[in-house]
Amino acid sequence: MKKYLMASTAGILAGLVLATQVAGPLIAQDNASRATVYEQLELFGDIFERIRAQYVEEVDEKALIEAAINGMLTSLDPHSGYLSANDAADMRVQTRGEFGGLGIEVTQEEGFVKVVSPIDGTPADLAGVEAGDFITHVNGESVLGLTLDAAVELMRGPVGSEIVITIVREGQTEPFDVSIIRDTIRLTAVRTRMEGEAVVLRVTTFNDQTYPNLEAGLAQAIEEAGGIDKVSGVVLDLRNNPGGLLTQAIRVSDAFLEAGEIVSTRGREPQDGERYNATPGDLAQGKPLVVLINGGSASASEIVAGALQDHHRAVVIGTKSFGKGSVQTVVPLRGDGAMRLTTARYYTPSGRSIQALGISPDIVVEQPARAPADPDAEATPERPARTEADLRGSLTNDSLSEGERQKVEEERARAEAAAALRVEDYQLAYAIDILKGLSKLAPVE
Repeated sequence: MKKYLMASTAGILAGLVLATQVAGPLIAQDNASRATVYEQLELFGDIFERIRAQYVEEVDEKALIEAAINGMLTSLDPHSGYLSANDAADMRVQTRGEFGGLGIEVTQEEGFVKVVSPIDGTPADLAGVEAGDFITHVNGESVLGLTLDAAVELMRGPVGSEIVITIVREGQTEPFDVSIIRDTIRLTAVRTRMEGEAVVLRVTTFNDQTYPNLEAGLAQAIEEAGGIDKVSGVVLDLRNNPGGLLTQAIRVSDAFLEAGEIVSTRGREPQDGERYNATPGDLAQGKPLVVLINGGSASASEIVAGALQDHHRAVVIGTKSFGKGSVQTVVPLRGDGAMRLTTARYYTPSGRSIQALGISPDIVVEQPARAPADPDAEATPERPARTEADLRGSLTNDSLSEGERQKVEEERARAEAAAALRVEDYQLAYAIDILKGLSKLAPVE
């Protein structure tokens, strides 16, 4: 018994010695790290005091500290940053769907402002700004070296005022200026229309209005078509959609899925991960679904496209999406400001992280560039092709009833409308052609 107790005591003593030997260096490293941090903070304080006392002009102390905070955050990634009280208030207004400005979603790349996408129907969109454009100057002032927030601040101004931005565009040899009149941006999150027998849901952003707009618009379109049996399918148009609220992306995905994972997010710590699943119910009632994306489709748009693609619920067509696969958390701060901090990456149901990679469409369809209109060119109407009916003395077709003849005319009118759409929006026309083909397939019993 004594030996056992001694052996136990020796084991405990050895364990204490070992723990001390291991923990000692760790504690020392932690203390050293803390000391380094405190030294750096003291250095920051020294520099701040030196600037305040000796800079050639008197400085705004609050602005200086805010700039330092913003610099710390923007050094992490392009999507983290500091929001002043005014900026935080603007962001809250934007998520409700109405704000003042040009109507473009931007990011920063190589020191310049890059357009993620223009918002449909806004001054920037109407002025011809395109996804992928680089803004190099605002009213003649270079944005090189400015933070993204500072560059955005340059573009802000009173509604009705003019702004001139200088754009560098791929395929154009020289930069060019675009004049835009600032306006109040009222976002309609989802616009619904019928193209033939297809319902087209044009989703421009993911704000508080998105899912309610989509649900109501789709229900109204189905009713106007005469019921779901009269609908060939749905086109979900996410082109040039810069994203928005994660909650709305989940709801839009859930609208067309009966079950399964929609998206998962993973932070630095395993316990910070979240997984979001679909609930029963498909607003399209199983009808074929096509999703349209392009290089301006980012963030929440990519969550929706990735979820529907991975579940084989939709055919994704267009061009590769933007590739923003990170989640930002907005943390309120004292003084009514806020911090926008990247806290997680998101993953599609198959486990794909699309950060910097984007969603690759199932079918790549480029949108042909529109040829610039020549104001001096005279309109020359296209000569219609000659048919059998144009030949002198050709036989007439009296085998059709009046109802059948009317049906033929309606089909011809639909074909002509489809041809016109190909000229106006080739990608959308392609999507509708895909729906027609899918709708002709008999369901497997």
